[in-house]
Amino acid sequence: MAAPASPLSHDAIIQDSWSRCRAFGLSHQSTPAFDQLPAAGIAQLLESQHSLVQTTHQEVLPYYENILSNSNCLIMLADHQGQVLTSWGTQRFIDPKLARGFSAGASWMERCSGTNAIGTALACEQAVHIEHDEHFLKANRFMTGSAAPIFDAERKVIAVLDVSSDSYLPPSHTLGMVKMMSQTVENRLILNLFHGQHFQLTFNTGLNNLDSQWAGLLIFDETGQVLSANRRADNLLGISLSRVSVESLFKVSLLELLNQPEGLPFALQTSGRNRFQCLLKRPKQVAVKARLFSENKSAENRSAEPAVIAMPAISLNTLHFGDSRVEKAVRQAERLLEKDIPLLIHGETGVGKEVFVKALHQASSRSKQPLIAVNCAAIPAELVESELFGYEKGAFTGANQKGSIGLIRKADKGTLFLDEIGDMPLPTQARLLRVLQERCVQPVGSSELFPVDLRIISATNRSLREQVQLGRFREDLYYRIGGLTLELPPLRERNDKEALFKRLWEQHREPAQWAGLSQEVLALFCRHPWPGNLRQVSSVIQVALAMAEEQPIRPEHLPDDFFVDLEMEPVETPEPLAVDLNDVEDLNRQLQAVGGNISYLARRLGVSRNTLYKRLRQAE
Repeated sequence: MAAPASPLSHDAIIQDSWSRCRAFGLSHQSTPAFDQLPAAGIAQLLESQHSLVQTTHQEVLPYYENILSNSNCLIMLADHQGQVLTSWGTQRFIDPKLARGFSAGASWMERCSGTNAIGTALACEQAVHIEHDEHFLKANRFMTGSAAPIFDAERKVIAVLDVSSDSYLPPSHTLGMVKMMSQTVENRLILNLFHGQHFQLTFNTGLNNLDSQWAGLLIFDETGQVLSANRRADNLLGISLSRVSVESLFKVSLLELLNQPEGLPFALQTSGRNRFQCLLKRPKQVAVKARLFSENKSAENRSAEPAVIAMPAISLNTLHFGDSRVEKAVRQAERLLEKDIPLLIHGETGVGKEVFVKALHQASSRSKQPLIAVNCAAIPAELVESELFGYEKGAFTGANQKGSIGLIRKADKGTLFLDEIGDMPLPTQARLLRVLQERCVQPVGSSELFPVDLRIISATNRSLREQVQLGRFREDLYYRIGGLTLELPPLRERNDKEALFKRLWEQHREPAQWAGLSQEVLALFCRHPWPGNLRQVSSVIQVALAMAEEQPIRPEHLPDDFFVDLEMEPVETPEPLAVDLNDVEDLNRQLQAVGGNISYLARRLGVSRNTLYKRLRQAE
């Protein structure tokens, strides 16, 4: 595993790329060549990258659907040679003359397509954001794009993920999102390669981000030798993890580590001063032969069934920091922990309903049994019954030949969490009511009944009482699931916001990031309406931490769309500069004075970054 190189600044990336383009013999007027593969070459390319494409499509993109649904953009996956493998989203913004560049087999390497997100990310091996006028070829300046390389276990670039659009994409937010997407792909590829064969150690800075894609991931064998690790593990531990022993990384013996209980978090300290929260997962089966990093496990037979939620310990008392409404909900829920009374949790999207349910499950006597979460809005209506209740083999076209026990039976002896239950189709509501009344499940296509013992907790962001009046939700089911309704307030109404912000910063920061949130940012956070609630706060803080590195988080580190909700400009400039924008020499002097920070200088001049780039390039 090669050690990562120091990242280049954005301006250096663009300048180096333009220099390479000139060396390739390109001019601004050149037409993108795309070097399209023939049909036979495309078929061979897609066959060789089948596992990567399937992994990205089935296991990563569903978590980032909001990118496609909320903006006019296209996500592309390309291989290590910049050749497009597949894409998701809209292509309506693409010039018909360039449409072939967005189909499988087209190359976006700089030598044929100039500066662009895919080609430039591959050239510098780091995530990049390319604005309209930063493309070397004028033909490509109709779009903006962010791209991040995907590395294998040996830290070699194997692919790149790209998000492109013809409209404005907030650089920091989009870049942060594409970084998270590429990290998720890398994690999944590692797990697919070693799944079930070796020990898996997940670790991070806090309990509540152990199931994050930004958690460190180590795969090691029974002798303690590290077989593979993700890049996040390298960053957290500060070293390259090639051929090292897990005992050399933490102050723990191998025997002591292997004796840790599976599924329960524990703390480990590194040879330095850093302390991490960890989860250990044991092999599902004994390895019968050595595996090579280059081996690819087929994705064709992997199950797409939802997994049991990972269970980092979450205390009910850590859900609030003094807010009376949340404290009331916690106290009420505690009294019903061991009662056979169903709970209905109501609150806006992102207020923390699932975290609340995890905490309830952890505090109950069912904590060692599964917690199965079902998003009723995410399962297609035609599949929801088979997913919930299971089905007999051959029950319908496309059914698994072995059948499926269903998610309700998977939750037997544990807790079933029905999120967004207001979106459940009416026919499914009738079957669920029968399960709750009889405590038995009848799979689709079967006449047999299977008893279940489970705790039901439901959640919704709608008023189910109104849905009942509109005939969209069964009244009898409403009273069955709503033994006690708990209301979680939106973040904007909570009076413990500042403590929450600091707690979320603590959860997401890296060990070297001690500077915290500046007072200016805390003030902005307290003023913000947070329509996305805690989920939005987590996203903003993660992006800001990535931008700030080891500095205090200041307004310029926040994503641009954060300021849209505040109805204010991204950063108010206290000391504007009075410079003639036509004086290129003076502009270059000012740029040197601020250390080459184009964004900062543009803000002080009161112009966009693109405008400043245009002025500086007048001298070319």
